[in-house]
Amino acid sequence: MRHRVAGRRLGRTSEHRLAMRRNLVASLFEHETISTTTEKAKEVKAFAEKLITLAKKGTLSARRRAITMLGNRDIISHEDGKALKKGTIVGKLFSELGPRYLDRPGGYTRIIRLALRRLGDNGQLVLLQLVGQEESVKKKTKSAAKKGSSRKAKKAEEVSKAEEVEEAIEVVEAEEVKEDNQQ
Repeated sequence: MRHRVAGRRLGRTSEHRLAMRRNLVASLFEHETISTTTEKAKEVKAFAEKLITLAKKGTLSARRRAITMLGNRDIISHEDGKALKKGTIVGKLFSELGPRYLDRPGGYTRIIRLALRRLGDNGQLVLLQLVGQEESVKKKTKSAAKKGSSRKAKKAEEVSKAEEVEEAIEVVEAEEVKEDNQQ
């Protein structure tokens, strides 16, 4: 029996789980959306939200705690065949993500289930995303609904949801193509 035992083992040692959690959250903060399995996403979600709450504080001690919990790897982009350093994960967390969610009391991430399954083990794939920039679109549709055009607002919401799903599918397909090219 697993009474009062928190967390999932995920078939890994404790060191491997810790490293996997750090890597997934760092990738989430870097790209703002990642594709992974349902179990991993549920496990990583709480860790990511705790780090964003630390970033909202913005103090030096909060920054140091985030570095010890997450590490401080570089964000590197490849342009013209050269690797360019664009900053660090903790820098982006405290300069962009923390201020973005100052007004939000929680719920910084979302899990979107995908119809696709992983080829090797048929694992259920999901998108783990940071909630954020699409809120301005929703506010516009809500204001339109208040003006009496509720059908138009509902249609706009359906279109935006359909676009989100299409974008998610494109991201997953691009990752699969990238994996195939690497092999």
